[in-house]
Amino acid sequence: MSSCDSLGKILGVDAMVLERLDKEMARRTGKTGILDKVFEENCNTIENTLRTLNSSEHSPSHIRGMLRKEILADERELLALLGSVEGKNEFERAAKLARRIATIGKGFFLKKDFIEDILRRKKPENLLRYLGAASIEEALSKHDATECFSALRFVESDEWMHKMFDEIYSGFTPESFEERETEIRVLGPEWQEVAKKFVAKKHHNVSHLKEFGVIFINPIYENVPGKFLRDFALILHYVHEVEFYSKLFRRYAGEKSFAEKLKMLLRGDVKEVYKVEDGEWLIVQRYLAKENPGDPRLFMPRVNPESLHWLRGERDLTSFSDPAAGIDLRIWHDLDWVGEVLKDGKEEVVSFDLEDNAMSLVSFMEGKEEFFSYHQREAMWTRIFAEYVGGENVMERLLQEHFDEGIIRM
Repeated sequence: MSSCDSLGKILGVDAMVLERLDKEMARRTGKTGILDKVFEENCNTIENTLRTLNSSEHSPSHIRGMLRKEILADERELLALLGSVEGKNEFERAAKLARRIATIGKGFFLKKDFIEDILRRKKPENLLRYLGAASIEEALSKHDATECFSALRFVESDEWMHKMFDEIYSGFTPESFEERETEIRVLGPEWQEVAKKFVAKKHHNVSHLKEFGVIFINPIYENVPGKFLRDFALILHYVHEVEFYSKLFRRYAGEKSFAEKLKMLLRGDVKEVYKVEDGEWLIVQRYLAKENPGDPRLFMPRVNPESLHWLRGERDLTSFSDPAAGIDLRIWHDLDWVGEVLKDGKEEVVSFDLEDNAMSLVSFMEGKEEFFSYHQREAMWTRIFAEYVGGENVMERLLQEHFDEGIIRM
């Protein structure tokens, strides 16, 4: 079986799509043999990983079981390390450890003063009712402004949020921004009740305010094996997502349409592009397979910024080690894109990605036994693109340059 046949099965596309793509990308970039290289690296990485796991069996159920056990063991190590970190509770210790592990610089974010300004200009009635406050001034005198703003999505209606966003964010200019460190914080216990709905809907307790450079953890403890490692990796993913959007804020700062570009980024607009020519790549900033497995864009060459954030977040985590604490997550290093099609009655894609397997462990422990591979599939597309264009940094530059177009034309 050719590399195009094998990679096509993993990616869920016809081998002819990859053959045409490879021919055109070779013409445009001068690079040949890229798909063969990716296929060979994928096979070698799987072989090395299974050797490390002392696994010689190649059935989907066996490999998934081994990977779940590894997630479980690594989570125990991470939790043991967390016990040595200062903090009032597990959430604060997790935030502190994430700051220690993450590798980013300062970002370009809205000035914090605008948080109070927004709350004063657009009175959040539901928030005040929840806090038992008669006015914003009373609420801000008793509660942290950033936490109040973070909680808006828990208590205010979508209609209120959209109206506030359209009215106020249209007035922001590059001068409204400043260079500042990304912040990871834990919401106080007063938000626990309203945060429960968010966690129930999203199935994790982490979120962010990209424009303010804030990642926040909801103080909701979920005692299910796999959830801590899954959500801790998500914190690191968000660190890099916030940094990526910060670069876009800075890029658009010189444009007259800055406010509209800002709102476009924060809404997460995705260009409705459903056709590409050979050698063109869609930019898709969502996991379409979660929404509609039959979405036609899933059968086209694409680059997903989410994969870049996961690549960097998982790299931070798997590069971190503490011999004294006995923690070593290197087995997951550079596995985000690795997958294999195996047969156990039917052909199935087995993902070797840390987040896919952490999610699969959670599903297993909750009695659902779902298996996830959508992180791996998007990451493999992104890896292929990076190989063609000359690496991760060039890929990021091209993503940033063409982000508002929704398509990269080489």
